[in-house]
Amino acid sequence: MENSTHQIVFTGSGGQGLITAAIILGEAAVIHEGLEAVQSQSYGAAARGGATRADVIISTEKINIPKINQAGVLLCLTQEAYTRFGMLIRPGGLFITDTRFVKAVQKLDAIHIELDLYNKVVEEIGKPVVFNIAILGALLGIYPVVKKDSVVKALEHRFPPALRADNLKALELGLTTGNLYHSWRF
Repeated sequence: MENSTHQIVFTGSGGQGLITAAIILGEAAVIHEGLEAVQSQSYGAAARGGATRADVIISTEKINIPKINQAGVLLCLTQEAYTRFGMLIRPGGLFITDTRFVKAVQKLDAIHIELDLYNKVVEEIGKPVVFNIAILGALLGIYPVVKKDSVVKALEHRFPPALRADNLKALELGLTTGNLYHSWRF
């Protein structure tokens, strides 16, 4: 890790699995890499379809303030999240959206990467429910804050064997997609 502290915010809507992706990222950091991490979440009144936000701070040092005011990495996976949380990105940060859900309309002082990952998940895996794991893979392909093997171990712990194969395919698809943006790496 180049920087000692990484602030990552996942935003979208309930039902997309973003909170699960954030938890898996935090578990991979703490349990499998021995790093410090905190994860918090908030969601609207409706569990499905309401606005969702999950924050993860990962650090090589003790985390004194477990709150993100300006994210180094911001993932927005709905238009509402883009509008509501887009300004959380710090200047020069990494801003990731998916073209299926977000049309960029405002100029942000960030590196903006627009993925077409949802469509790839549907075409190649056929199960949109694993989109969250594909997004996590894409994040790691672009911004490798933890190792792939750590995430694989966290996935194996979190999901029963019947669901692991599709989640591992989604992780690989996301990593492959994220790796296309290797020149954007921090």
